[in-house]
Order: sequence, then structure tokens, then C-alpha cells
Amino acid sequence: MSTETLDADSSKSAVENAHGVTLSEGAREKVRSLLAQEGRDDLRLRIAVQPGGCSGLIYQLFFDERELEDDAVVNFDGVEVVVDGMSVPYLSGASIDFEDSIQKQGFTIDNPNAAGSCACGDSFS
Repeated sequence: MSTETLDADSSKSAVENAHGVTLSEGAREKVRSLLAQEGRDDLRLRIAVQPGGCSGLIYQLFFDERELEDDAVVNFDGVEVVVDGMSVPYLSGASIDFEDSIQKQGFTIDNPNAAGSCACGDSFS
């Protein structure tokens, strides 16, 4: 399977077919800010699901320059979000936001596929 890159401004069904993850405007701005600090224009935000955590699966968010064969890529106004083929079923329908408040600072993931999560919110099943 080849890498599929779609523009988030394309039809909604096309974006959902890519990986089904949405990125809020606040998260887009934070990613742009972090990329500017890195000083590199070849990085993408990669979101993956890995075994681990107290509930069985854990989210991984990191900048990556690689593009793998089974990656699904969606461009959100200049911010490319990459999900590997094995993580797509776990993340389809998930929305990513960035929270910056007195209580919490960081990326949050609202995932309708998560049956349960641990108290820390970093792990799910």
C-alpha cells in the first residue's frame, strides 16, 4: 500500500479514509510553534498506538521525518499528521487538542475507540 496524503480541506470522507484523526486549531498552532523551535521543515507529527501502560495500549506523539509505506498522512493547514497503518483502526475518529491551563498543559486525545483508560489518561484499552 502506498502512502496517501490528503488535504484536510478535501471532502470529509476522503480525510476519514486517510486515518480519521482530527487536529484542533489549538493543537495545530502548538505543533507549528514546536516545529518553528526545531527549525526544521521536514518533520511531521506522528501519532501511534503501542503496547504498554496500565490499560494495555499507550499513545505515542512525536515528530518524525520518516514516511513509511503504510502511513496515512493528512495535511491540516500545513501541519502533516501521520498515522501508521496498524494504528489507524485504534485512532480512527479520535480528536487531538492542546490544553494550556493552570491545571494541565499538553496534548489531549479524545478517542471514541477507547473502551477504558487509566487514571493518568495516557493509557487505554
